[in-house]
This record gives sequence, structure tokens and C-alpha cells, in this order.
Amino acid sequence: LRDEEILRLFREIMSACLAQQEPLKVGFLGPEGTFTQAAVYKHFGHSVRALPFGTIDEVFQEVEGGVADFGVVPIENSTEGTVNNTLDMFLTSPLKIGGEIELRIEQHLLGTVESLEKIERVCAHEQALAQCRGWLREYLPHVDLIGVSSNAVGARRARDEAGTAAIGSDTAAEVYDLRVMVTNIEDRADNATRFLVIGRELLASSGNDKTTILVSTRDTAGGAGILHALLLPFATHGVNITRIESRPSRRKNWDYVFFLDLDGHAEQEPLASALAELKELSSLFRVLGAYPRAIA
Repeated sequence: LRDEEILRLFREIMSACLAQQEPLKVGFLGPEGTFTQAAVYKHFGHSVRALPFGTIDEVFQEVEGGVADFGVVPIENSTEGTVNNTLDMFLTSPLKIGGEIELRIEQHLLGTVESLEKIERVCAHEQALAQCRGWLREYLPHVDLIGVSSNAVGARRARDEAGTAAIGSDTAAEVYDLRVMVTNIEDRADNATRFLVIGRELLASSGNDKTTILVSTRDTAGGAGILHALLLPFATHGVNITRIESRPSRRKNWDYVFFLDLDGHAEQEPLASALAELKELSSLFRVLGAYPRAIA
């Protein structure tokens, strides 16, 4: 067996064992049948109790309130970029990042119709339609393409309406009792989304970790020198920065905070020393999480 298959089996065994006591409750950005739900099952196994919520804000709130033990929210797509709402929630939420999940986005044509020739319309989220534009143009040039709020909504319509097909995942096909008519109709084979696992505690080192921090200096409107000051401790200590994003701080106009993903665990060297130096320069500094790297 390949390493990823062994890991998947191990996760399912652990999930089933934990469920013998009390299943973990994991909130996710719903509705059922979305890729976020697939990410929940990939990370936690199928024996957890997956709780769909309507917005990213709700996922954070229900984990904070203890309704869910963990939450899973999207953070970035390889073609569409960052999910800013998820970043913004960390400005006010006390929750920590406890893991990341990378999910290859495989878009399938789903339906109950007998053949492609009998499809009259395809319902899916606008992004899914865009990701499959080339295939749809070649194989279904005459059907109506209808954008809906989520692929799950499209799947429900495909289940309930004659002549309607949907675009979605294996999970959506299972949830809405649809047949996978054509697999992998997306135009880019490398399309992927990264998700974050959010919880109430920081994790100890796994030996192969990333750390995410939130930081702001005393004057983020001060020009290029501000960013240089933020990055200097990492250059000095040889720490690799894998991602950096800026967002409005919500404290005053034109004031910004920075989110950084860093190689290593926050409590281990050389990152610990770099973070200690950075904290001295900062007006706002928080370690959002130190967590194991995603395994494909």
C-alpha cells in the first residue's frame, strides 16, 4: 500500500475507536456534500459527527461555544486564492489552528439522467462552472449553465429535477444519491484547496510542523521599512516564510495586520528565537497555531 493509503486506513481506525466513547463533533462550512465536508472526513475519518453550518463565522462561533469540538474552514484555493473571511475571523476569535488539510478538487458530472444527450441544464456554483468551462464547452455546448449558491444546491436540483445535472464531488454524489456520469471534468488537473482545522488548544510538536502568526507593528502605514522590520528576524535566524498576507486591522483606516505561515514549531529553535525578537517589535502579536503539515 502507498503511504497515503496506509494513513487513510489508520485515520479511519482511530476515528472508529474514538467513536466507541463519544464521536467527535466537527463543524464545517456546509451544506452537506461540499468539499469542506470531504476535508472533514479526510482528516478525521468517517466516524465523526460532521455538523454543517451556513457561514464561516458560524463555524468559529460553534467551536468557541463548545457545540463542536473542532471546525474545518477553507483558507485558500490554488487558482482562486485566499478566503479572506477565514483570515478576518482570527482578528477577534480566540481559536487556534490545529491542523491543515489539502484536498485535490475533483469535479465530476453528477445526475440521474441516462446519457449526456438528455441533459438540459447543469447547475453548480459559479466557480465550479468556471473550473469546468472547457469540458462543458466541448461535450455539452447546448445546455443551460445555471449558477447556484453551492454545488450541494446544484446536486439537490439534479436529484429532484428531470433533465438536470450537477457538478460536484464523490461526497455530493453519495449524499444526494446521484450517479457519477463523468469523472474529473475540471480543466486543471492540479486544482486544490487548503483547509484549516480550528480548535481551542495549541498542539505540541509533531516533528514536521508549520506555525501561523498574526502580527502588526506600531505603524503599518509607515512604508516599505515596516515589512522589512517584520521579516528581518526570520532572515537572521534562517526561518523560511511560506506565505504572507495582509488584511485591514479594523482598528483605524489604512492600518494593516500580517498573517505569516512559517516552517517549524513556535516552541522550537530557530523559530522560537525569531518569534521572540519579532514580538519586541510588534504592537500586536499572536501565535495562531503550530500544527502538523498537511499530508496529500
